[in-house]
Amino acid sequence: MPEQAREERLAAAFVELADTLVDDFDVISFLHLLATRCVDLVDVAAAGVILSTPEGGSLEASGSDEHSRRLEQLGVEWGEGPGLDCFRSGRVVDGTLLGNGSPRGGPYGSPHGHPHAHWPRFAPHALQSGFAAVTATPLRLRGLTIGALSLFREHPEPLPGARLGLAQALARLATIGILQQRAVHRQSVVVGQLETALRSRVVIEQAKGALAHRHRISVDEAFTLLRQYARSQRRRLTTVAEEVLDGTADPPLPPAPPLPRAGTAD
Repeated sequence: MPEQAREERLAAAFVELADTLVDDFDVISFLHLLATRCVDLVDVAAAGVILSTPEGGSLEASGSDEHSRRLEQLGVEWGEGPGLDCFRSGRVVDGTLLGNGSPRGGPYGSPHGHPHAHWPRFAPHALQSGFAAVTATPLRLRGLTIGALSLFREHPEPLPGARLGLAQALARLATIGILQQRAVHRQSVVVGQLETALRSRVVIEQAKGALAHRHRISVDEAFTLLRQYARSQRRRLTTVAEEVLDGTADPPLPPAPPLPRAGTAD
């Protein structure tokens, strides 16, 4: 690839991965974008991504093609694989999947020994898919790991340091974009909840005033009447209040207690 063309594609990838604050953001499409850009720029056969959900209860899986996506999904289901090891440890995992290979030692190595022993289902399946080696780097920012990016190669050679560094830069940028999008989404949810609560409070206050005027009772008595009616109907207080305001509901006053009969002792 000519150097100028590569630089242009790299710049375009950084712009795409930074553009997460959009109304129609789709996380699976974004993970696929990250994987395909890694294949293009890092020069690997395929790439896969796993990402923890905001609640942390499950993992999403995607890939640059169906083989890599399926591998990542199977790894999640089996509870094994370089992506999961990388996600759990927050460190790079570099493993050779061929029979004579094992994860490299050194700063990017994995201490787990032969991949077929540590990944008894993932490693053979990866080999059958045509991949001989894999390197996984975390989606990590300031001590928080939210996923992992796996880079699959067809030959059992280590990934050069410069290409690994580029993949890590893309992974970090994607992590920043995802975390920003989640923060904005959480904020919008909170704002929406506050606005709903405020609207509900206004409607209830208006309904209390309407009932108080209609039945010539105090506002506190009107609120008790409104609440008891909602409970008896097993309906939301705000819904009943809206119906009181539009005239489709009129909670009746409770019957007055019977007067004591003449001559009856207290």
